[in-house]
Amino acid sequence: MRTDVRHAETTPATHALDPLYATEITSVAAILRKDRELAESTRFVSVSLLEPPKAELLGSVAGAGLDRRAFVVLYDRATSRTIEAVVSLTRSTVESWRELRGVQPSIMLEEFFAAEDLTRADPRWQEAVRKRGVTDFSLAMLDPWATGYSAETEPGRRLIRPLTFIRSGPDDNGYARPVEGLLVVVDLDRMEVVDVQDHGVVPLPPQAGNYMPELMTRPGNRPGFTGLRTDVRPLEITQPEGPSFTVDGREVSWQKWRLRVGFSPREGLVLHTVGYFDRGRLRPVIHRASMSEMYIPYGDPAPTHRFKNVFDEGEYGVGFLLNPLERGCDCLGEIFYFDAVVNDADGDPVTIPNAICMHEEDTGVSWKHTDFRTEKTEVRRSRRLVISCYATVGNYEYGFFWYLYTDGNIEFEVKLTGVISTGAVADGQRPGHGTLVAPGLYGPHHQHFFNVRLDMAVDGHRNSVYEVDSEPLPAGPGNETGNAWHTRKTLLARESDSGRLIDPFKARYWSIANPDVLNETGEPVAYKLMPGENTVPMAGEGTQTWNRAGFAYKHLWVTAYDEAQRYAAGDYPNQNKGGTDGLPAFVAADRPLESTDVVVWYTFCAHHVVRPEDWPVMPTSRVGFHLKPVGFFDGNPALDLPPTAPACHSTPEAGEATNGQVTR
Repeated sequence: MRTDVRHAETTPATHALDPLYATEITSVAAILRKDRELAESTRFVSVSLLEPPKAELLGSVAGAGLDRRAFVVLYDRATSRTIEAVVSLTRSTVESWRELRGVQPSIMLEEFFAAEDLTRADPRWQEAVRKRGVTDFSLAMLDPWATGYSAETEPGRRLIRPLTFIRSGPDDNGYARPVEGLLVVVDLDRMEVVDVQDHGVVPLPPQAGNYMPELMTRPGNRPGFTGLRTDVRPLEITQPEGPSFTVDGREVSWQKWRLRVGFSPREGLVLHTVGYFDRGRLRPVIHRASMSEMYIPYGDPAPTHRFKNVFDEGEYGVGFLLNPLERGCDCLGEIFYFDAVVNDADGDPVTIPNAICMHEEDTGVSWKHTDFRTEKTEVRRSRRLVISCYATVGNYEYGFFWYLYTDGNIEFEVKLTGVISTGAVADGQRPGHGTLVAPGLYGPHHQHFFNVRLDMAVDGHRNSVYEVDSEPLPAGPGNETGNAWHTRKTLLARESDSGRLIDPFKARYWSIANPDVLNETGEPVAYKLMPGENTVPMAGEGTQTWNRAGFAYKHLWVTAYDEAQRYAAGDYPNQNKGGTDGLPAFVAADRPLESTDVVVWYTFCAHHVVRPEDWPVMPTSRVGFHLKPVGFFDGNPALDLPPTAPACHSTPEAGEATNGQVTR
C-alpha cells in the first residue's frame, strides 16, 4: 500500500484553532477594503488567525460559539505606517484598527524581488560589478538581507541590503562566487537604491561549486566528482494496513496522543492541545507549542558580513517560506499532508501544497529485557509520530520536526542544511573569521539561535517550574565512601528568577510540575525539559546581538501566561534597536510563577564553525531538546506495546530461535 493521504485545505474551518483557509483570507481583505477604503500604497504584510483567548477556548467545546477572527498587519508605503487590524469574520466587521509609528513589519516577498530589480538596474552597482570582470548582469544573483540596526539605519526608513553573487551559468550555484566588499542599500518605501559602497575588488573565486548532478562534471566545478553512486539499493517503507494515526480536520489521534496541527504565517508549524490518553482520561501536556523566533548573528567584522544578524521569523515569516514537500524526498512512508495558506501583499490567498508532512517512523527498541536464567526475552519496538516542515530562507534550509513517542516523550528538532552564506578572499590569503572551503572562498563563523515557546499545561493549567541539579555530597557521616550525590530542586518562584543557563556539569534540567496532581508515590506529576547541544552568543555587551536578541543570552525563560506575549524578540524586530520588547522586557514585570499558568521559553543554538565538508551543500546538522515525563505516569507508559514479531516475546513457537538456541 503506497498511497498519499491528503487533507483538502479548501474545506471550511471546523474548530476555532484551525488556520485561516483561502476564502477567509479573501473575505478579510474585502472587509478591510470596504470598511477602511485602503489606499493603493497599503500592502498586506500578514493575515493570520487571531486565536480565541485561552479562557474562552477552554470553556467551549471545539470553540463552538466563538468569533472567527483574523489579525492583520498592514503597511502603508506612502506614509511609512504600520497598522494592526482585527477583523471579525463572524460579523464581517473591522473590530479594531491601530496605527503604529517607529516600527517596521516583516519584509514582504514583493519587496525582495523589487530590491533585486532595483539593484541590478543601478549604474553604481553595475560599475562595481564591471570592475570584477562581469558584463552580463543577468548572471548576478542578489540576496536581499535585513539591515539590522546601526547608526547607518535612519529611523523611519524601510531599508534592505542586497548582497551580490555572480553565477558562471544560469543554473550554477551563485554562492560559489560572492562579490566581496560590495554593499547596497535599498529604500523600500521610495523604491530606489540609496547607497552603494565598494570596499575594494577581491577576485571572484574560481570554482563553480555546483551540486546538481548534470552540472557537477562541467569544467571549472569543484574537482573530485566521478559520478553518482551505483550501490544504493531501494529502501521501501510500507504499512500494509495503513498508518496508525487518524485525522479529523486538523485533529490528530495517534496511539494515545491527541493534538491539533496548526499553522501561522510567522511561526510556521504550530501544535495545539497536546494530550495523552491515560487510564481513560485525556491528560493535557502542552496547550500550544511553536517556534517563537530564529536569530542568526555572524561573527565576521568584514564590511560584507558585519551587519548580518537576522531574525528569520520576525523579519521574514517562516510560514511564507515553507516548501511544498515531496513523498520519497522530504518524507518517506505513509504520508498525510497539510496544506498551508498564506497571503500575498494584495491580500489574496496563496496555497502552499503539502507544506506540513506527518508520518510514522520506527525508532528502534523501546524497551527490552532478557532473563538470562530462564532465557525468556521481551522486546518492544519504539515508534514516533513525525510532524514536520521545511523552510527555505535565502541560502539556508531549515527543517522543523516535532516527534511524539510511544513512551510519552516529546522531542523538537531543527535540521539545518542548504548552502552557507559565503565570502571571498584574495588568492593565498586565509580568512580570519571563517573557514576556507574552496580556493578563494570561505564560510564566515556564525550561530543559529532558536527559541521555542511552550505554553505548558501539565495535567492542567496550574504549573510550577523547578531547576534540578545533580550535586555530589561531601564525604562524612552517612557518606563514608564519598560516592553519594543527590538532586537539588530550586523553584523558579517569580519571573525575576527566570533567565537560566544550561549546566552540563550538574546535569541540569528543568521540571514543569503540577503541584495539585500527585502520582501514586505522592509526588507532583511533571514533565522535564532536557537540554541538548547549546551555547550562548559570542557577541558581547553593547553589540547588536546584545541589544536586539537579549533572549539568546539565557537558555530558559519562564513567564506568566499573557496572550499578547508571543515572540521572544518582540513583535517587530525588523530594524529595531532592541531593549524595549521581548523576553528580557517580559520578565521585568516580575510576576509570580508558582502554581499558575506558565509559559516556558527555551533557547538553543547551532554553533557553526564552517567545515570544508559543508560545501557546496551542507550535510544536515541537527539540534533540539526533549520533553520527558517525570512521574507523569505510574510506571513505563509503553509497557502495553504489543510485540511486533513472534520472536519478540517469551513464548516462542516450535522451531523458532530463542537466545541463540532453536527449540524443538
